[in-house]
Order: sequence, then structure tokens, then C-alpha cells
Amino acid sequence: MKAVKSSPTIAESALETPSDYSPGVTFRVVVLSLLIAVFFAWAIPVIDYRFSNTFLGATHLPPGAIGVLLVLMMVVNPLLRLVSKRFSFRRNEVLTVYMSCLFSTLTVGIGGNNYFVSFIIGSFYYSTRENKWFDVLKGLPPWFTPALNADGTQNRYVVEAWYTGLSQGQSIPWGAWFIPLLAWGAFFAASFGMMACLSVILRAQWGEREVLAFPLLRLPLTLTEDLDGDDKYAVVGRFFRTPLMWTGFSIAVFIQALRGLNLYFPDVPTFPLSINTWPLMTEAPWNQIAGLPLLIYPIAVGIAYFLSGEVGFSLWFFFLFMKMQLVVAALLGYPQASLPQVMESGGAVFHASQESGAFFAYAAVIFWTGRRHFTHVFQRAIRRAKPTETERNEALSYPVAFWGFLGCFAFMVAWGIAAGMSPLLSLLLWGSYLLIAVVLSRVVAEGGLLFVHHNWQPLGTFAGLIGMGPGTLLSPSHGIATAAFMEASTIQDYRGSLMPSFVQSFKLAHDQKIHGKKLFALITAVILVGMVVGFSMNVRLGYENSGLGLQGWLREWGPRNAGSNAYSMTQEVASPDIMAWIWTIIAVGIVWATMVMRSRFAWFPLHPLGYVMAVSYPIHALWFSIFVGWGAKSLITKYSGVESSRKVGPLFLGLALGDVAMMLFWICIDGWQGRTGHQLMPG
Repeated sequence: MKAVKSSPTIAESALETPSDYSPGVTFRVVVLSLLIAVFFAWAIPVIDYRFSNTFLGATHLPPGAIGVLLVLMMVVNPLLRLVSKRFSFRRNEVLTVYMSCLFSTLTVGIGGNNYFVSFIIGSFYYSTRENKWFDVLKGLPPWFTPALNADGTQNRYVVEAWYTGLSQGQSIPWGAWFIPLLAWGAFFAASFGMMACLSVILRAQWGEREVLAFPLLRLPLTLTEDLDGDDKYAVVGRFFRTPLMWTGFSIAVFIQALRGLNLYFPDVPTFPLSINTWPLMTEAPWNQIAGLPLLIYPIAVGIAYFLSGEVGFSLWFFFLFMKMQLVVAALLGYPQASLPQVMESGGAVFHASQESGAFFAYAAVIFWTGRRHFTHVFQRAIRRAKPTETERNEALSYPVAFWGFLGCFAFMVAWGIAAGMSPLLSLLLWGSYLLIAVVLSRVVAEGGLLFVHHNWQPLGTFAGLIGMGPGTLLSPSHGIATAAFMEASTIQDYRGSLMPSFVQSFKLAHDQKIHGKKLFALITAVILVGMVVGFSMNVRLGYENSGLGLQGWLREWGPRNAGSNAYSMTQEVASPDIMAWIWTIIAVGIVWATMVMRSRFAWFPLHPLGYVMAVSYPIHALWFSIFVGWGAKSLITKYSGVESSRKVGPLFLGLALGDVAMMLFWICIDGWQGRTGHQLMPG
């Protein structure tokens, strides 16, 4: 029998001292991280909402964070070494700054955490006598939005001045905004706390027991791998002296330089990275899939190369699998003309229901797989088990994480009740939010997607399963209008969620022996700085620059969607849909069957992550890039072997790094020239 290594005793653990940690959260790192957080909280809303250019954040390998890492390594450290090597930043210091930037770039800008500023006034701005949105919006509590006075009447100055801009002599009505910003800030602080506590619990299960790949950590780890080396004559690390890396870097720089120059000087030839397949699929039944987006993003190709074969294959295979369902549906007589119509009509039954069913099933798989670990965490919370060495290195002890998670979640539920939802509906909504957060964080940790999203919405899904209207949980008497508004403001766009960053940071800190508790304190401070500065910037942008000139989803489409959902859900009556149940059950069966096949047959090529994400926007935008990266690795491995595949890795990391470098370059040029809409990442 294979010997099993016993866990260290409490006495053995007590012999370890804080010196076991490698310094990462130093005084200068804390100061630098907070200053960077202030800068990003000011700059990112301007870039995302005013100029609509490439995002510095909004991904889980943020260009802004990589840019800070490069500046520290390529500029700051060489200058400090001119004075003395002991003044230069150590590897763990640089990685700690990088981890803080994961939060300072995502806490502000594009994503569900920040849209609420325009949503809570924009829905009032677009309400009319015809659409009757105000009939339900006026039922929101006054602390919920600055658009309502204490007597329930509309504060038109607060709303219209944000959209049209302040006139001469007018000032920002901060007094009206203070309470709503404080209330929403408390809600998001609780949601971030819930995510942090849950990430502490998940870290050991995903990072040690299941040994997930965490592909998005490969680039920062490789960039810094020999930063603490003894070669005093080396200005840069070994990675930057690799010819293959510079080959990939040069390819990305050449492509994006041509494309950027073509925008400013049309006579310069461009380098096409997309193929329009619409004209190739105009006849039935192929017109049902509305074309296949063939888009290449160099950074996505570079990261996809490092995915496991089954994950990379599944991500693009299941995308095509779901597209083929539309073709089969057309052949069977479904009256659908194109994908946009399919997603709004009957097609949603077999796409959205499959997606939600896959989420439910995969969440069950996650918790079932980790049941022993989660049982231990619960036993620790009720003082029925002793702490292990693993727990000692966590950002929070398991009892604190467990009760902190429950406390934060309870606060979110209570917040929803105070806003007008019934207790059961609030529990259902935020329980769904939690499920989505866990599954999409798993997708980042295992699938390496640059950003994650979901198409299904909890209220619409449950309306299909249990019905909607008087006498049901989803009725006006239970606060369905408030729930719909909250869903649109917080759950609909998951792109800017922080939970994947918590999971990645705690994994990185544990592996590098960075003090978890100090890191958690730094992350908390960075988030608070980002919230205060970022929220105020989003308010200022409208009043000082006219909200009508800002990014489309922020100024109009999102607020219209929130107001429309809130009103329509108070008017609609629906019975449970048997087809929704059937397709949900089918999805659960597919996830279950895929997991069983993977556990029994080593040759089985599919992973349920691909099915979970198959109809989401990230796969829609990135599937072909993933296919290219997967295909390159498969061919190299097949014809040259695993060792050759490993040696070619720097080429693809260079491709990703070069793409990030050009994103940062063109952000600076576009800001200087005032150009808008120049995006090198999926928008």
C-alpha cells in the first residue's frame, strides 16, 4: 500500500514561525499598491466609459496589472539596482503588487459592480407615460436611489443633470447621492466579503486536492521566476533573454501596430484578425446559427496554448455543438430565422435552459467533489476539529471564513428584504448569485478564460420552472420588481466580479509563501479605495461630461433593460414550462454523463466546462482563438513530443505579452489623440 503522509500535529505546527513566510506585503508595497489603486480608480472609468477603449481591467489577466508588473521589472528595478541590489523589489513584492492590481483594476470600470450608478437614475430618465416604468420604480425605498425624494416623488434635477451635464453655476448634488452610495457600497462590501471568505474555503480544495491548472497565473509567474537570482549583471530575467519569447512578442506587436496605424492612417495596410462568415451562411438551415465568429485575439491564443487538451478541446467543441442544435431545430420545423430571434423566442428553451441546468449540475459536482474538505471546514467552524498546517497559511482561519461567509450572505439577503423583496425571493436571488460566482470562478481557475459571463438570468429561469404571477414566488406582492431591478444591476453582467481574483490571489500567495492575512488586509484596503474613488468618478463623469456621451450600456441600454425588466415582471403571468424542465434535466444529464466518462476512461476528450460556457459571450468571442491555441499545441505535441511542446511555450507567452504591451501603448496614444472605440480586447 502507498504510505499516506500524516498531517502535522499542533505541536509541530507551533514550531514554525512567521519567518517561514517570504516577505511580500512590505511597507513600500502597501503604499505603492494604494497609490496604484487611486490611479486606476480615476483612470479606468475615463477609459471605459468616456473613451470606450481597451479595458485596463475587465479581465482576469488585466492589462493594467501586467503593465504595472512590467514597469516594476523593466524600469523601477534596474534603476534601484544602480544604487544597490538590496533596494530592488523582490519577487514576492512584485507578485503582491500584481495581486493588488487584480482588485484595483476590477473594482472599477466595466462590470456589474459599477453599473448601478447609472441604473438607479437612468431607469427614471427613460421612464415615460407610455412605458409606465415609474409606476413600479416609485415603490423603491428613497435610500435605494437619489432619483426619489423622501415623499416618493422624482428628483428630476439629480437625474437630468447627470445625463445632460451641469450648467454653469450648478454643482454635483452630492447630498442626494450620499445615502444611496453608502447603501450600495455596504451591499457590495458584503458581497466581496462573501466571495473572499468562500475563496479561502475553496483554495485548498482547488489548489491542492484537485490541483487545478490556474492558467492565468502562468504569465506573471514566468515573468518573475528568476527575479531573486544571484546574477548581479542581469538587468532582466531569463524569460526576457529567450529568443522564442521575443519571436512571439514581435508577432503580436507587428500585428497590433499595423492595425492601430491603419486606424489613424488608412493608407497603411491592416492585418485582418477576423473573417465575416455571415455571407457564407445565408440559406436554411445554416442561416439559423447567424454565422460563426472567426476572431483571433493574440492574448487568448497565447493563454489557450497552456490549457489541458480536454479543456481546450471542449471549450470550442461545445460551442459548435450548441450551434448545431439550432440547425437541427430548423430541420425539425422550429420557426426561427436567425440567432438573435432564437435567443429571444422559443430557442431560449433549449439554450438558456441547458445553460442554467449545466450551472446547477456543475455547482453540485464542485461541492460533491469537495465534500470531505467542506465537512472539515464546518467541523472547524463548530470547534469539532483541530486546525491543520494548511489552515495556518490561509488568509483567514476556517472558523472566521465560514462564519464570515454566512454573515455576509445574511447581510445581502437582509439588504434585499429592506429594498422590498420577500425573504424567500431575496434568498433565491442571492443564492443564484452565489452559485454563478462559484461556477464562473471555477471556469477561470481551470479553463483560463480571460473573462467570464453567463447568459441565463435567475428570475427568468425560475419563471420557466415554477411560473410567475399572482400566487407564485415571482409575483408583485413578493417584490419581483425590486428583484428584477437588482438582478439587472448586479447579476446580469458578471464580467467585473472579484471572486476569481480572490481565488487566484490566495492560490498564488499560498504557493509563494506570502503572508495570507497581511495580503487579505492589503486587498481589503485596495477594494475600499477603489470603491470610494471609483463610485465618485462614475457620478462625476455624468455631471461633468454629460452622461449621454458615455459608453452605451452605461448610459442607455443597461438602464432601459433594468427599468423594462422591473415593469414587465409585474405584468406577466406564466405557468411552469414543461420544456424548460426537460431541457434543464437534459443538461444535468449531460454534465453527469461527462463527469462519469472522464472518471472511467482516460481517453475521453470532453470536459463539462465547455458545456457550461457554450452559449456565453466569452466563448462566442474567444472560441476560435482557443481553437488556434489548442490546435497548435496538439500538432506540436503529436509530431514533436511533449518536451518540444514545453520548449515552445515561451513563444505563446510572448504572443500574449506582446498583445498586452500594444494594448497599453494604444491606450496612451488614443488618450493623447482623443480617439474613442479602439478596443484590442472583446468589448
